[in-house]
Amino acid sequence: WIVFPLCLTHHKQGLLSMRHPGLWRQIPTVQPEYAHSIRLDGDIMLGGLFPVHSRGERGVPCGELKKEKGIHRLEAMLFAIDLINKDPELLPNVTLGARILDTCSRDTYALEQSLTFVQALIERDGSDVRCANGDPPIFAKPDKVVGVIGAAASSVSIMVANILRLFKIPQISYASTAPELSDNTRYDFFSRVVPPDSYQAQAMLDIVTAMGWNYVSTLASEGNYGESGVEAFVQISRESGGVCIAQSLKIPREPMPGEFDKLILRLLETSNARAVIMFANEDDIRRILDAAKRNNQTGHFLWVGSDSWGSKISPVVQQERVAEGAVTILPKRASIDAFDRYFRSRSLSNNRRNVWFAEFWEENFVCKLGMHGKRPGSPKKCTGLEKVGRDSTYEQEGKVQFVMDAVYAMAHALHRMHRELCSGYPGLCPRMANIDGKELLTFIRAVNFNGSAGTPVTFNENGDAPGRYDIFQYQINNRSTAEYKVIGHWTDQLYLNMDAMQWTSGDPSVPASVCSLPCKMGERKKVVKGVPCCWHCERCEGYHFQASEFMCELCPYEQRPDQNRTGCQPIPIIKLEWHSPWAVVPVFISVLGILATTFVIVTFVRYHDTPIVRASGREMSYVLLTGIFLCYAITFPMIAAPDVAVCSFRRIFLGLGMCFSYAALLTKTNRIHRIFEQGKKAVTPPRFISPASQLVITFSLISVQLMGVFVWFAADPPHTVVDYGEQRTQDPENARGVLKCDISDLSLICSLGYSILLMVTCTVYAIKTRGVPETFNEAKPIGFTMYTTCIIWLAFIPIFFGTAQSAERVSLF
Repeated sequence: WIVFPLCLTHHKQGLLSMRHPGLWRQIPTVQPEYAHSIRLDGDIMLGGLFPVHSRGERGVPCGELKKEKGIHRLEAMLFAIDLINKDPELLPNVTLGARILDTCSRDTYALEQSLTFVQALIERDGSDVRCANGDPPIFAKPDKVVGVIGAAASSVSIMVANILRLFKIPQISYASTAPELSDNTRYDFFSRVVPPDSYQAQAMLDIVTAMGWNYVSTLASEGNYGESGVEAFVQISRESGGVCIAQSLKIPREPMPGEFDKLILRLLETSNARAVIMFANEDDIRRILDAAKRNNQTGHFLWVGSDSWGSKISPVVQQERVAEGAVTILPKRASIDAFDRYFRSRSLSNNRRNVWFAEFWEENFVCKLGMHGKRPGSPKKCTGLEKVGRDSTYEQEGKVQFVMDAVYAMAHALHRMHRELCSGYPGLCPRMANIDGKELLTFIRAVNFNGSAGTPVTFNENGDAPGRYDIFQYQINNRSTAEYKVIGHWTDQLYLNMDAMQWTSGDPSVPASVCSLPCKMGERKKVVKGVPCCWHCERCEGYHFQASEFMCELCPYEQRPDQNRTGCQPIPIIKLEWHSPWAVVPVFISVLGILATTFVIVTFVRYHDTPIVRASGREMSYVLLTGIFLCYAITFPMIAAPDVAVCSFRRIFLGLGMCFSYAALLTKTNRIHRIFEQGKKAVTPPRFISPASQLVITFSLISVQLMGVFVWFAADPPHTVVDYGEQRTQDPENARGVLKCDISDLSLICSLGYSILLMVTCTVYAIKTRGVPETFNEAKPIGFTMYTTCIIWLAFIPIFFGTAQSAERVSLF
C-alpha cells in the first residue's frame, strides 16, 4: 500500500497519474499501511512475498493460515538474513533489511501488496496540496526495496513481475516454475532458483519414454502452473515425436459437483492411454485419486506427477492403493539442519518480529491465545511454553532450501556490486546509495556459489536455475505400508533404476500404456492418420519382406523372404538327381538299350564275314548301330549336373545320334531307290552304290550336323543358368531355381531340325521304295520304322513345346 499524508485531498488521483498515468487504475483508495506485514531495518531493504494464508472464499481475500508453505518459508528468509548479517565475509558492514508481505495465494491481492515495494520510486508533487490549516503536507519516507524474494505460485509471480519490471526491481522466486516466466522479453527482471517446468516436462517425457509408454493423457489444474506445464510437455513430446497425447483435460478452478468423476470417465474413453501426466495442485490430485477409487479404477491408471505432487503425503492419504505405482518428480533438495534448529527454538517471546507467529502458534498447538485469539472455541489455552517439534509434529517444508538460496543469491549479487562500486569503502558508498535495478540484475545473473544444500546456484540468460530432479515412486511394500522411494534422478538426462520399481503390490514388470501393440516380425505398421502412435499391422505377403517399420519391399528376383519375412534369402537351386524317378526310368531303359546295342555290335563284329552280315550291309549297319548307341548314351549327360563340359556334350550329342541313324537310313533308302529306278531303264548299275561311297555320303550328311554345332559353339558358348521363373510359385516356400544349360527352345529346334529333315527325306524315299519286290524285304522294315518315327515326332513336338515344362524336364536342358 502507498502511504500518503492524511491530509491528502481529491488531488491525489491527478498527482499520481501525472507520474504514472497507466498505474492509477491498479491502485486502490489510499488507506493506512496494512498492519500485517513484517519490517526489518537495514541498510539495504529486500522485499518478500509469501503465501502466509490460503485463498479466501466468498469475496474474502485471505483464508486459513498455511503453516508450512507460509510460515516455514517466511522464517527461512528471516533466518537467511540473520546468517548473512552475521557473516563477516558477505556484505561486511552492510545490513540487510526486509519488508515481507502476505500474498494470500491470490494473484490480484499480491499485486495490491507489491505496490508497497514501488512506492519509494513514485515521485510525489505536493505543491498544490495543503492541509486544513494551510500547512504543506508531510510525506513519510517509504523504504526503497532493491529486490524482491518471491513469489511462490507462478500466477502470483507473473502478476507481480509485470509491475516490478516497470520500476526495474529484480525478483528471485523460490517456487514459481511456469515456463512462461522464462520469456526474457516479458519478464526480464525475473529470476528463480528452482528449475522451470520446461525442464520438468523434459524429465517427465524422458521417464515416459524409458517406460516404453507412447500413448498418454494429460491432466492440468486451471492456471499458469498446470496449463503451462502441460503445454510444455505437449510441445516437447511433439518435437521428439515418440509420445502421443490421447487427451488433454483441464480441472476448473471452481469444479462443479461430480466434475472429477466426469474427468475419470473421459480418461477411460482412451483406455489404452493408462499413463496420466499430471500438473495439478495438491487438492486436485487428492480429489482425482478419490474419483478413480470411487469408480473402481484402482490399478488402472499410471500416474506421473509433477513437483506439486512430489513426495507429499496429503494427496495420497487413505487412497494408497489407487496411488500405488505413481511416479513423481521433485526438484533435488535437502533438509537444512541449521534451519531445523532455528525453527524449533522459535517461541512467542523471541519471535515477535513475525506478526503471524502468534496465529501459527494457535494453529500448530491447537490452542487459543487470550481473549483475542483467532481460534474461538478451542478446547485449551496456550501457555506459551509449548515447543515446536516436541509438542507438535514438525517436518521442514520442501522449499526452505530454495528460499534461503534466493536470499543468498541476492546477497552475493549485492556483495559483488559493493566490491566493484565501493572498493575498500566500509558500508554503503555514495554510488550504492541509490542502487540501479538493471545493474543489480546483471550481478544477479552472474552469481555462482554453493547453496544451502551444497548444490551450485547459477542462472542462465533467462534467469532460470539448472534442472536437477529426484524421481520417486509411491510403493506399497510387503507389510502393506506405503512410502515414496527414490528410483532415480534427472540432471540434463535421465538416470532411472528400473529394478527398484514395482507395480501393483510387488509386480516388477512395467505395465503398458500404448495405443497399438508392436507388430510381429514380417508385419508393417499402417499408421492411423493424425495419430502416429496408433497403427494397424499388415503382413508382408508374397515375395515381399519387411524392409522397415512402415514398408514392405519386393525381394530380388533370385531371392525369397526368410521365415520371419524380415529379410531375403536365396531361392533353393535344384537339378535332376540320379535317384529321381524321372532319372531312374530313363537310365534303366538306356542301360538296357546300350546293352542290347552293344550285343548286336559285338555279334556283327564276331560274324563280320558271314554271308548274312555281309548281305545286310556291314558298313551302314555299324553307322546305324553307332547312332542308336549315341541315342541311348545321351541320356547320361542329359541327367548329369549341368556345367560347361556337360552342356558342351549335350549340344554335340543331342542331335548327333539321330543324325547318324537317319543319315544311314537315308543313304540306304536312297541307294535302294536308285538301284530299282536304274534297273527299269538299263542294266548298268547306278553310281555311288559301293560301301565306300555309301560311307562318304553318310558322313557328309553327318558333317553338316557337326558344322552346325560348331557354329553354335562360336556364336553362343555353352554355359549354365538358373531359371527362377519356371518354379516361381505363389507361395515363396515352394519356389525353386532350376539349374540348367542355357539352351533356348529355338536353339533346340535348330539342333534337332536337321535330324528331322533327314527323317522326313528318308520317309519320302521309304514311300518311293515301298513297291520293291517282296524278295527284297529290307525296304519294308525301313518304311515301317520311318512311318512310326514320324508319328512319334509329330506327337512329341507339340507336347514338348506347347505344354508347361516341369522342373525335371527343364533341368534336362
